[in-house]
Amino acid sequence: MKKALEVVIKLKEKGLIDDYAIGGGIASIFYTEPVFTYDLDIFVIVKLEREGKIISFAPIYDYLKAHGYHWKGEHIIIEGMPVQFIPAGGDLEQDAVGNAKDISYSGVRTKVLRAEYLIALALKVGRRKDFEKVGRLIDQAKIDKNSLEKILKKHHLWEKFREWKEKLK
Repeated sequence: MKKALEVVIKLKEKGLIDDYAIGGGIASIFYTEPVFTYDLDIFVIVKLEREGKIISFAPIYDYLKAHGYHWKGEHIIIEGMPVQFIPAGGDLEQDAVGNAKDISYSGVRTKVLRAEYLIALALKVGRRKDFEKVGRLIDQAKIDKNSLEKILKKHHLWEKFREWKEKLK
């Protein structure tokens, strides 16, 4: 994963992405007991194409392909690690990347989504495994409850969170 992160950092240095943060299952591992996950989800903010405001990942993929990386299903394999780039196109995703936590992973300075945003994103997606992730994060991570409430209310997820908590009773 270290080498894959170094490539992602290079994408930012070259201006191919404006910002990024690790999300998904790997981000959860920074806060909870390890869970099975095989890919690295990278939430990215990219410049919008001026006409039509279309998000284009072509420059990112062209760069990676030119450097010998290849596709396997929905992932691009970077230094042996399956990586999925996820556009941070919505307000929640952009807030999550903008407020990501700076960390060091194997000597590489990188960013990971905060646990409160991982909870909000999981609630937004709403699959069974996402609700399980919410439970793990609530039980095991040091959650700033005031921050979580503000995030959930801002992004209209507070009621969904309350419903999830009621089901646990």
